[in-house]
Amino acid sequence: MTTDTLATARLLAAKIRRDVLSMLLDEGQGHLGGSLSIADLMGVLYGKELRYDAKNPHWEDRDRVVLSKGHAGPAWYAALAESGFFDRDVLYTLNDGGTMLPSHPDRLKVPGVDMTTGSLGQGTSTAAGMAYALRLKGSSSYVHLIVGDGELNEGQCWEAFQFIAHNRLNNCIVYIDDNKKQLDGYTKDVMNPFDLVEKMRAFGFHAVRVNGQDAAALDAAIQEAKAVQDSAVAIVLDTVKGAGVPFFEQMMGNHSVKFNTPEVIDEAKRAIAALDAVIEGSEA
Repeated sequence: MTTDTLATARLLAAKIRRDVLSMLLDEGQGHLGGSLSIADLMGVLYGKELRYDAKNPHWEDRDRVVLSKGHAGPAWYAALAESGFFDRDVLYTLNDGGTMLPSHPDRLKVPGVDMTTGSLGQGTSTAAGMAYALRLKGSSSYVHLIVGDGELNEGQCWEAFQFIAHNRLNNCIVYIDDNKKQLDGYTKDVMNPFDLVEKMRAFGFHAVRVNGQDAAALDAAIQEAKAVQDSAVAIVLDTVKGAGVPFFEQMMGNHSVKFNTPEVIDEAKRAIAALDAVIEGSEA
C-alpha cells in the first residue's frame, strides 16, 4: 500500500467512525461496538481494495461484500455513503419508517449491498454460493465475507467454511472480526472460540491473524490472501469492540449502546468532534 492510499484508507475509517457515532446518537441507540471494530477494514476495502462503481451498484464485474454480522450495518452504510453510493444525509434516516437503511442490511433497499444479512450464520452460506457461482462463470471478482467472532457459535458458519475450503474458493476472502465480545459477554466465557487461526487452518484454509485496526497490516494480509492459489483464505482480525473511541472501548455493554445519559451523550459528541478535527486536518 502506498502512503497516499494508506492515508485515504485511514481517512475513510475516521469518516466511518464519525458517521456511525453521529447516526446512532441521532437515533438514540444502536449497534456501536461491532460497527466501530470493522471501521478500519471498511476503510481499506472501500478506500483501496474493492472493485466497484458507486453509480452502477449492480455492475457485473464488481467485487461483492457480504456482511454476515449484519448488526454492524451502520459501518457498512457509512462506508457506502462516503464512497458515493447514496447521499450522506440518508444516514440520519437509519431505522426510520420507510427508510432505505434498516437496522440490518437489505439488498433490495440499500445500493451497494449484495446480500441481505442479520440472521447470524446465513451470510457465510450465501457468500460461499456467490463465490462458487462466480468461479463457474469464470469471473475474476472477489467475495469479501465479514463474520463476527460471536457469530461463529452458529454451526452454519462451519458448514459453509467446509464447503469453501473443499472447493478451494480462494475468491472468497473470509474476515473474522475477533473483537472478543458478543451480546452476552466475552466470547471466551459464552463459548470459547479457542485459536481461530488454528481452527481455520484445520478446516483447510490459509489463515493469518493481523491487527484489525492497522490499515497497512490489513492491506498486506489481503494481498497475501489474493496471492494464494490452491486453498481457501481467511484473515482473523485482532480487534477491539468499540475501537477508536476509548470511552466506548472500555464500556462493558457496548454491543448495542443506548445514548440516554448525559455521560454517554457527551462522550459521543466529544468523539465526533475529535474525529471531525482529524478529518478536517487530513483534508486541509
